[in-house]
Amino acid sequence: MQFGIFSVGDVTTDPTTGVTPTEHERIKAMVKIALKAEEVGLDVFAVGEHHNPPFAAPANPTVLLSNIAAQTEKIVLSTSTTLITTNDPVRLAEDYAMLQHLADGRLDLMMGRGNTGPVYPWFGQDIRQGIPLAVENYALLHRLWREEVVDWQGKFRTPLQGFTSTPRPLDGVPPFVWHGSIRSPEIAEQAAYYGDGFFANHIFWPTSHFQQLIAFYRQRYEHYGHGKADQAIVGLGGQVFIRPKSQDAWNEFRPYFDNAPVYGHGPSLEDFTEQTPLTVGSPQEVIDKTLTFREHFGDYQRQLFLVDHAGLPLKTVLEQLDLLGEEVVPVLRKELDAKRPAHVPDAPTHESLKAAREAQTVTA
Repeated sequence: MQFGIFSVGDVTTDPTTGVTPTEHERIKAMVKIALKAEEVGLDVFAVGEHHNPPFAAPANPTVLLSNIAAQTEKIVLSTSTTLITTNDPVRLAEDYAMLQHLADGRLDLMMGRGNTGPVYPWFGQDIRQGIPLAVENYALLHRLWREEVVDWQGKFRTPLQGFTSTPRPLDGVPPFVWHGSIRSPEIAEQAAYYGDGFFANHIFWPTSHFQQLIAFYRQRYEHYGHGKADQAIVGLGGQVFIRPKSQDAWNEFRPYFDNAPVYGHGPSLEDFTEQTPLTVGSPQEVIDKTLTFREHFGDYQRQLFLVDHAGLPLKTVLEQLDLLGEEVVPVLRKELDAKRPAHVPDAPTHESLKAAREAQTVTA
């Protein structure tokens, strides 16, 4: 079981102080957060892709992740998400293969369509073609990483003739791909078709909605012959704010929640924590609620938490990571690993995929 954090890189005013970090400060903070995540024993750091304010998240996450890769040794670097709709698959193949080499294989990707409509015309695309773009672009990316020479003709980009993407994936093993979605069964179908992972954002909508998406993905994963439904590779998002004492967490986080650009000025904090995965409270409360995710979705492989949003100062975020790494994740890891049946796989890593490839070569 992998545990980690993901950042959307928002530049938000701290409602308790009125201070707004600069883009420079926010970008530097994300690096410090990633380094802290490795220090406290988390497995994954992921960062989103945005092309508009109020986000400082990189337009090209490979730049930020390359910087982090150079300063870390163990943590897996990922995206949350890479826009498969508005990026050229050829460029994605080249950039992320390069990052895979620089990170010595500590890389995977989460593909998504993004949540900002205007990004489509900014990059010459039509939002009404979002699903077809995701399907076609990923089909090409998948081939570019697995075939030395590619001939290609599709609807949304110029044809390729005898094209070889360079550098080639490290050890001949492409980065593992998760397909992230909030609402689209077509994306769950795509993940199942390729035997890739499916990451349910699991933040803003009720659990019942994501249960349907994940159940559909599991059914289709088995349909395509990749394994049993309970062996499908599932990841979940979540949000936490932790303090040693529950009431302190509620009192401290409330102004951030109430003024957050994404979910502020809507449902109360109490209603939101009741209806969504958001957990505000003590380490034990975070443990207890996170353990219910397995009851809702079955055994899964990756849990990412959002901890640095809504204007929280860097000092507070680093304190959250200390609590996650020292008091929450060790318990969750022990509990969930003990409950997972032997036939349910761990999250794929470069080393596990490389070993599987070598075993397949020997038996071929």
